[in-house]
Amino acid sequence: MLNPWVRGDGVGYYAYARAPLIQHNLDFTADYQQANASFRENRLDKNGQPIAEFRTRTGHLENHFTVGPAILWTPFLLVAHAGVLLARSMGSAIPADGFSTPYRIAMALATAFYGFLGLLISFRIARKYVAETWALLATLAIWWASSLAVYMYFNPSWSHAHSAFVVALFLWYWHETRDARTLKQWILLGAIAGLMLDVYYANVMLFVILPFEAAREYGAAMRKAAPGTPSVSQLLARHAAFAVALLLCMLPTFIAHRIIYGSMLETGYIPISQWFWRSPYLFSVLFSSNHGLLSWTPILLFAFIGLVAFWRSVPRVGGAFLVAVIAFYYFIASYPDWAGISSYGSRFFVSLTPLFILGLGVFLDRFTRIFRSPHATLATACVFLACFVFWNAGLMFQWGTHLIPARGPVSFPEITRNQFLVVPRQITAQLERYLFGRKAMMQQIEQRDLEQLKQNPPPPDSPLP
Repeated sequence: MLNPWVRGDGVGYYAYARAPLIQHNLDFTADYQQANASFRENRLDKNGQPIAEFRTRTGHLENHFTVGPAILWTPFLLVAHAGVLLARSMGSAIPADGFSTPYRIAMALATAFYGFLGLLISFRIARKYVAETWALLATLAIWWASSLAVYMYFNPSWSHAHSAFVVALFLWYWHETRDARTLKQWILLGAIAGLMLDVYYANVMLFVILPFEAAREYGAAMRKAAPGTPSVSQLLARHAAFAVALLLCMLPTFIAHRIIYGSMLETGYIPISQWFWRSPYLFSVLFSSNHGLLSWTPILLFAFIGLVAFWRSVPRVGGAFLVAVIAFYYFIASYPDWAGISSYGSRFFVSLTPLFILGLGVFLDRFTRIFRSPHATLATACVFLACFVFWNAGLMFQWGTHLIPARGPVSFPEITRNQFLVVPRQITAQLERYLFGRKAMMQQIEQRDLEQLKQNPPPPDSPLP
C-alpha cells in the first residue's frame, strides 16, 4: 500500500528532514528543484532556480509547513541513510541525497507506522467505554471510510497521519492520568502537547480539555475536598511545569522559524487577524462539495452523533471531548483556506481520528441495542459500515486518479455515476498498475493534476498545494 512519493505540501514537510540530514542546513533549494511539477510550476524560474518572491527576509526559501513530521521520520531516515552509506561503501550507486528510493520508502513506512499506532491508541481509548467488538469495528471503519487512509498511504509525506497519532497519544495520556496526575506526569503531558503542536498547529484547539480539568481541580483545592487534594500552589507548579515542557518541546519549531523567517513567532501562514472569526464557514466546512467533511466522508455524521451520546452518558470526559471537537471545527471554519485546496475530504479533521473512533464506537453500541440477536446485531453493523468503506474506496480512487478534480468543488451526480459505472471497470486494472507499475502511474496522475491546475488555478492569495 505504501506510495513513497513526495509531492505538494509534502515537499515542505519532507524538506525539514532531508536538508538537515543530508546538507546539515535549512537550504531547501534542492527540495524545490526535485519537487513534483505542480509544486515547481510557480516557484522556479526558467533556469530552474527559486524565484525571489519565495525568499524570506533572511534569504531562506519559504517553508510554512511544520517540523513535527520530520522529527517523527528522523529515526527511520537515519537507518535508511546508514544503509545507503554502507551500500555505497560496497560499490552501490544509490544516491545518498535524501531523494532516492530507500529514503522515500523509509518516510512512507514511518508514516504508515505512526498512523497505525494512532489507530491502536484510539482503539484502546474507545474500548474503555464500549464493547471491544464495537471499538474494533469503529476503528476499522474510520481507518478505511474517512480521509485517513489517503494520508497514511497515498500521500505519506503530508502531516495528517502523524497528527492523528500525536493527538491520540495526547488524549490517551490525558485520559489515563486525569484522576491524579503527578508533577512528572504533567511534564510528560506537556512534552506530548509540544510534539502535537510541532506536528500540526491546529491541534492547539485540543487544549480546551485542560480548563475543564483545571476548574475542577482548583475548586477542590480551595474547598480542601480531601486530605490528599493538591493545594493551589501545587497545582500552579504542575501547570507551570506543563507549560515549560511544552515550550521546550516546541524549540525545533521556534528555531526553524527564527532561521527561516527571522522571528520565532512567524509561521508563514495567513495571519490570524485575517481569519473569518466573525463569519466562519460553518455550513460549508461540513456540507460543501468543495471538500466538505460530511459530504465527502459521511460516516463521520454517526461519529458526531456518538460523541453527543457519549457526552450525555459520561459528561466529565465526554463534555471535554465534545468541546474539543467543536473548538477545532470553529477554528477550521474560520480559516480562509478551509477547503484545503488539494485535499481528500476535509483533511484537517484527520487530527480528530481518535475522537471519531470513540464517537462511532458509542453510536454502534447504542444503535445495535435495538436488535435482540447478537448475530443479527453484528451482521447489521458490518453491512452498515461496509457500505461506507466501499463508497469511500471508490471516491478515493476517483480523487487519486483525477476522475474528479483534486481542487475545488466536485459534482456529486458525476461522482455517483462514476461510482457505479466507471470505478468498477477501471479499479482492477488501476490497482495492478498501482502495485506493479507505480512510477508510470504516478507520473500520469501528476500530469493530470498539472493540467487541472492550469485550467483552474488557485486564488492568488492562497498558498499553492
